[in-house]
Amino acid sequence: MLTLQVEELLARFDPVAGTIAGADAVTRALSDMRGYYADADAFAQALAHDDPRVYHVAAVEPDQGDGALHFGIGRIEPGRIGAEYFMTKGHLHAWRPAAEYYIGLHGSGVMLLEDETGVQASMVPLEPHRAVYVPGFTAHRTINTGDEPLTYLGIYPARAGHDYGVIAARNFRHVIIERDGAPVMVAREDYLRELGR
Repeated sequence: MLTLQVEELLARFDPVAGTIAGADAVTRALSDMRGYYADADAFAQALAHDDPRVYHVAAVEPDQGDGALHFGIGRIEPGRIGAEYFMTKGHLHAWRPAAEYYIGLHGSGVMLLEDETGVQASMVPLEPHRAVYVPGFTAHRTINTGDEPLTYLGIYPARAGHDYGVIAARNFRHVIIERDGAPVMVAREDYLRELGR
């Protein structure tokens, strides 16, 4: 028997602003992204000029046990650090088998998906009217490759959790950079060699 009230079952969100009514948002400024961009010199130059908001994520996480579903809406601003686009920090799920769906709401971008070893990687388009399936055991990062804000909705099991520590320690093995006006996926080591580092 359903015991929840309508207000507990309904969430209102703004697909362009990337906000959820009544939900707090976690905001990441450029200064919070130190170590995530491969081009450390471009990062330092950008940060010396300004500390803009790169992205924010609001989430609804009902406390209904392991079978519950959570969802979040993210908004990534347009911009680049060197050739790398503005992006999220990215994460694995704390409960590694947990999968997730990302649904594009506004703007254009891609998702960088990697297995835990970084050997297998994919760049998948994320745009309005498209859903990207993120399998379990997969690190994922969302990247705005357009010139307007990218917003998206992510739906995941309550048990999933977020493991940011692995990414903070070793980062993704690939980067998404702008080349000839389009996003391309390049191995981080190869990109660092291109930069002379």
